[in-house]
Amino acid sequence: MSWKVGKVSITRFVEMETVGSTRFILPAATNDEIQKMPWLIPHFATEEGRLKMSIHSLAVETPTRRILVDTGLGNDKQGRNVPTWNNRNTPFLETMTAAGFAPDSFDTVLCTHLHVDHVGWNTKLVDGGKWQPAFPKAHYLFGRTEYEYWRDNSTEPDKAALFADSIKPIVDADSAKLIPDNHQLCDEISLIPTPGHSPGHMSVLIRSEGEQALLTGDAAHHPCQMARLDWSSTVDADPRQAAESRRTLFSRFADTPTLVIGGHFSGGHIRRDGDAFRYVALQS
Repeated sequence: MSWKVGKVSITRFVEMETVGSTRFILPAATNDEIQKMPWLIPHFATEEGRLKMSIHSLAVETPTRRILVDTGLGNDKQGRNVPTWNNRNTPFLETMTAAGFAPDSFDTVLCTHLHVDHVGWNTKLVDGGKWQPAFPKAHYLFGRTEYEYWRDNSTEPDKAALFADSIKPIVDADSAKLIPDNHQLCDEISLIPTPGHSPGHMSVLIRSEGEQALLTGDAAHHPCQMARLDWSSTVDADPRQAAESRRTLFSRFADTPTLVIGGHFSGGHIRRDGDAFRYVALQS
C-alpha cells in the first residue's frame, strides 16, 4: 500500500498482521468496549470487537532521500518475550527488493523509538553468527534520549538481547547517528517529540507542496486510543505522559487533511468527536 504527499511517497511493508491481541497490548480495549466504537469496524476491528493490528515498516521517498521508518521484528532473533517473535524466517527484505526497495537503496533508517517491534530489521544475521546492518548504506537515526535510556537500562534479559542484536551492532558499525527529538531530516521531514510510550519517542511529520502526513509511531497503538486517550499500552513507560502526548498530537492534526499512519495501523484522518477523537479510514 502506498500514498502520495506532494512530492513524497510513502509505501507500507507489512511484516505481520494480528487479530485479537488486546489483552497483551491494550487490556482496557475489551470486545464489549470496542463494539461501542462502530467506526472502527471493519478496518480496525472485527464485528466481534477484536482489534486488528500490524507490524510494518514505512518507506518514505523524498526528491533527495530514501528513508525507512521503523524496522519491525526481524529474522533469527532470540530472547523475545513473545514466542512467535523468536527465530523468525520470513522473506521481508526480499519482498521489499521485489517492490523496488532493495536494502542498499536506502540512505536513512529512522527509528521512532527502540522497542522490539520497531528495530528488528536494523540488523541481519550473517555467516559466522554476526549481526550486521541490514541496510548497509544507510545512516541509522536514533533519538539521543531514547538511545541513552536503553543503553543504560537494558538489564532485563529480553531488553539486553534486543540491545545486543539490533542496536549495539549499528553503533559498532559506526552507522548510528544520535539526534534530538525535534530533528529536521530534510526539507520535507521533521520530528515531533511524543514521549510517554518510551522516554524519547518521536513521531514523524511530512510536508510537501501544501500537503502533509503524520507517522505516529506508537504514540497510539490503535485508533481506539483516539476515542479513549486514557487507554494505555501495557508497555507505556509513562502512561500519563503518553496520554498527554496523544491529546496534544491529535488536537494538532484533527479536522485537517493530514494523512495519518500509525505504527500498527494504516492510513486515515483524525476527526474531533466531543472531548476526544475518532479515526476515519482511507478507502483502499
